[in-house]
Amino acid sequence: MTHIYSLAYLTSAPMAPPDALVLAEKLGYQAIGVRIAPAAPGGDFSPLATGPALLRETIRRIEDTGVPVFDVEIARLGADFKADRFAAFLETAGRLKARAILVAGDDPDEGRLTESFATFCRAAAPYGLTADLEFMPWTAVKNAKAALRIVTNAGEPNGRVLVDALHAARSATTLNDIASLPRHLLSYAQLCDAPAEIPATNDELIHTARCSRLLPGDGGIDLAGLVRALPDDLPLSLEIPNDEWLPKLGAEEWGRRALAAARGVVARAADRGATT
Repeated sequence: MTHIYSLAYLTSAPMAPPDALVLAEKLGYQAIGVRIAPAAPGGDFSPLATGPALLRETIRRIEDTGVPVFDVEIARLGADFKADRFAAFLETAGRLKARAILVAGDDPDEGRLTESFATFCRAAAPYGLTADLEFMPWTAVKNAKAALRIVTNAGEPNGRVLVDALHAARSATTLNDIASLPRHLLSYAQLCDAPAEIPATNDELIHTARCSRLLPGDGGIDLAGLVRALPDDLPLSLEIPNDEWLPKLGAEEWGRRALAAARGVVARAADRGATT
């Protein structure tokens, strides 16, 4: 398996992008992710779209370290979607030479959401960016089949499906669903772990996703099965926010443990695959 590993924003937050690039180089990550827009009103993000000095310093660190920005987040497509609202976001992603945009679907009208996604894809295309629709059980795109349907119906060449291990395990998504995703519709996947028990409410699901994920192998998700269901060369973003352990250990140690744990899971997946 020839995965590259990317240090996701939430695994090193609130570290600024220039410092995250230096840390990624030190620890052996091949890329990082940055959050240009908050996941929710008032949420943390890096003001790259409105802070020219921070953007310049980030670009300089990319050049110095040789570590690229792989993905940027987060573009939320709601019922009031307007493509021009994302102009600064997309321009910033383009200046960072990012490859992928994490997209969330918040419009319950699937037909309208599909049109919005297609429009967003077309707006992102001139910057060389893919639009990666992430399914999450509390959003309008609740599982892998729904994401695949929307991306397929949108019909844009840079439309993609984003698989997050946590959401795959906590939605109506099977490993067969993951394995059935066409390779050309995948840019990357997100890896983490969590307790096997699925929370009963959306608030609890969201809390785990944003505040209490576990290192790969420390929870109850079948990560080896998931890795085997994904392409052998798919980049893996390690998105592991944890409000208890990240502050205690610090971003460097947490990032080091995350990378070692992910590599261990991938190695076990390869070993099991070779014996089946």
